[in-house]
Amino acid sequence: MADEKKKKTEKEEIKENPENKEETLLKENESLKKELEEIKKSAEDFKDKWMRNVAEFDNYKKRNANLYRDAYNDGKIELLLKILPIGDNLSIALNMGLDEKTAEGITLLKRKFDEILKGMEVEEINPEGEKFDPMVCEAIMQVEKQDGEEEDTVKKVFEKGYKLKDKIIRYAKVSVIK
Repeated sequence: MADEKKKKTEKEEIKENPENKEETLLKENESLKKELEEIKKSAEDFKDKWMRNVAEFDNYKKRNANLYRDAYNDGKIELLLKILPIGDNLSIALNMGLDEKTAEGITLLKRKFDEILKGMEVEEINPEGEKFDPMVCEAIMQVEKQDGEEEDTVKKVFEKGYKLKDKIIRYAKVSVIK
């Protein structure tokens, strides 16, 4: 309101006093320039705040997507750790010298189990005959070196390991040649 009265008085002053017209217009021009600068500064502040909020919201969405993915994978790993012994037992059963029909049935079950693991992007770790790698194996026994064998090589796998993508979910339990 005060600005409107000020503008009205300035306009009235211009009409009443034409010789001060130029001076009054210069003053009004300066005041409008200051007001414009304040508005520009305010607009820049709002733009900066808006851009920060957009970036913060984008980071929030990415964080939540990672949390959901990690929670899903953790649940998947927990389930896998509970069902992997079933696959181990199927493998043990196949090596027991069963009759033909029983062996065929267990082979089908084992094949289906392996297909399910593959569909879940789970890879088997079976390092038998390879160099011992503590990043994928757990040495539970050491055996003496015999002719033709290399040291620090996996001799026998007692329990296969598994990994989900790049994460080890169960280390292979092995014996290592010493």
